[in-house]
Amino acid sequence: MKKSFTLFFIVVAIAATLISSPEFSIAKIFLDKIEKEYGIFAKRRAFALVQMMNSAKDKDEMEKMEAVNDFFNQTPYASDKTTYGVSDYWATRLEFIGHDKADCEDYVIAKYFTLKELGVSPKKLYMTYAKSLKYKTAHLVLTYYETPKSIPLVLDNYNYKILPASQRDDLVPIYSFSGDELFSAKQAQIGKLVPASSAQKRPWDELVITQQKE
Repeated sequence: MKKSFTLFFIVVAIAATLISSPEFSIAKIFLDKIEKEYGIFAKRRAFALVQMMNSAKDKDEMEKMEAVNDFFNQTPYASDKTTYGVSDYWATRLEFIGHDKADCEDYVIAKYFTLKELGVSPKKLYMTYAKSLKYKTAHLVLTYYETPKSIPLVLDNYNYKILPASQRDDLVPIYSFSGDELFSAKQAQIGKLVPASSAQKRPWDELVITQQKE
């Protein structure tokens, strides 16, 4: 009987290993590049991102969203004028990590690509342009639809708690677009956004995070 239980636990352990998702990692050469361009603290933030993703990779979608939302919302808000010297700039996730400053579009882009890498279907994720009644300004949030007919959940840098859109009376939704439409939305001057410059005609997700079996 004792041998049977031992064999059972061995089989369970092997099965758990087999169904576990591959580990996320960033190549050392890329981490060194981040440190050279943005400094040692940016390198540590990139490493912390990977650690968060590995701790969340096998959780359900709600737990993944909570982990990602909490992680990026730790970054201080700053206007594009403060960070980049221009009135509007849609930063990549690498720039988000590098500068450790962000405005609403930057939070949304970073959360979107991270959730996508964690296995959340892009078909469930939308970038929603809205009006913030509380701050009387244009705003961008990430919305998650469990099903096409579901009331979306809102991931926001104003209100850190993930809530159904029906409970966000402070937001008036105006227009939503998918991640695949991100560059088109930028060119279409959503809200007060200006057209994309040639400098921004590059992949939005340029933080190279890979997955591999241990």
